[in-house]
Amino acid sequence: MVMIYPDDRVLVAVVNSPTDWQRVLAEGWYRLPAKHAPPQVPYIDWLAFYFTRAFGGDKWAVHYYSRVIGHELLTRQDMIPTEPNHPRAAEWYYKLILEPPQHKLPPIVADQWRRITFVMTTGDRFEAAREMGDLMLNYSPQGLPYITLKENP
Repeated sequence: MVMIYPDDRVLVAVVNSPTDWQRVLAEGWYRLPAKHAPPQVPYIDWLAFYFTRAFGGDKWAVHYYSRVIGHELLTRQDMIPTEPNHPRAAEWYYKLILEPPQHKLPPIVADQWRRITFVMTTGDRFEAAREMGDLMLNYSPQGLPYITLKENP
């Protein structure tokens, strides 16, 4: 198990579908739309996975995270050639190459429903977090800003 350091850059991203999660597990990569991705994406050290309602009892929580070992900028069609007619087939995505996921124990839960797209945080904040709000403070102990998009109260 690889250790997260306090100043590591951790991006929490939404996983909307079990199909996307199966790609992480089976193929070792995750895609983020380039036009919506935070500018730090090429420089992140870790990717954490926030599960939505599609994940039943695991919904609205971060149960897993992976070390990012590389990235590519590709079209969706290049990444998923079996869906050439997808409406976003020609759009650009970051393909994040990942080590196998690790369990986040205890998981980081949302004690209130939040519509989250991305949260940028640091390793120390991620390790200490027990609730999603713990990641969404204005500044980390290391002084780095957090980014939240589309958060509902």
